[in-house]
Amino acid sequence: MRPAIRNNRRGSLIVVPGFGPEIPDAPELSARYRIRPSPDHASPLASESGPAKASLRNVFVRTPDAKRRLSECLAAGNVEKVLRAPVIAIVAMDLDWWQKLPFLFPHKDMSGTYGTNPQKAAETALRNSSLQGAYLMIAARALGFDVGAMSGFDNAKVDAGFLGDTRWRSNFLCSIGHADPSRLYPRHPRFDFETVCTLI
Repeated sequence: MRPAIRNNRRGSLIVVPGFGPEIPDAPELSARYRIRPSPDHASPLASESGPAKASLRNVFVRTPDAKRRLSECLAAGNVEKVLRAPVIAIVAMDLDWWQKLPFLFPHKDMSGTYGTNPQKAAETALRNSSLQGAYLMIAARALGFDVGAMSGFDNAKVDAGFLGDTRWRSNFLCSIGHADPSRLYPRHPRFDFETVCTLI
C-alpha cells in the first residue's frame, strides 16, 4: 500500500492540486467505499443513518470523455485539476434517502418524520452526505490515496449531466489518486485553538 503524501516540513496533511498518472481501478474504489468507518463506532450521523446508508451517493468519473463533460461544469480554476486527476468522485445525496430508513434502521421506522417534511429531509441529506463524504476521504487516505475536495462547479449542470433522472443531487467533488510531489503547495497557515474555539 502506497502511503499518502504528507508535508514533511510540518508533518501535516496538505491540499493536493496535482496528481500523477496512476488511475485507481474499480476494486480499489470499491475498497475505498467498503473501508469507511463503521456507523456503530466511528461515523455518527443524524437519525443514526450511517455511511452507505441514507443519503450518500457517489459517481466515480474516470474516462477522458466523462472528465471532459465534467470540466464543462466547472469554474475555470478547477478545470485543469479535474482533467489531470485520475478519478473524480461526484459526492452526491439522495433526496429520497429517508425511504430506505425502515431497512437501514429497522429498530424504529423514522421515515415519516422526513416524508412529511421535505425541507428537513433535504437539510439532513446535505448534512449527512457532507459527513459521509469526509469519512470516505479518510478511507481513501487509509488506502494510500491522496484526495482533493472542491466546490467551484455548477451543481445544476452536474446533476443534469451525471445524475440523470434520479433524486440524487451533487454536494461536492473529490479528486482521487497519487499526488505529484512537484505540484504540491507548502502547508498553509492554520488558526490556533484560542482563535477559533471557546470554552464556556
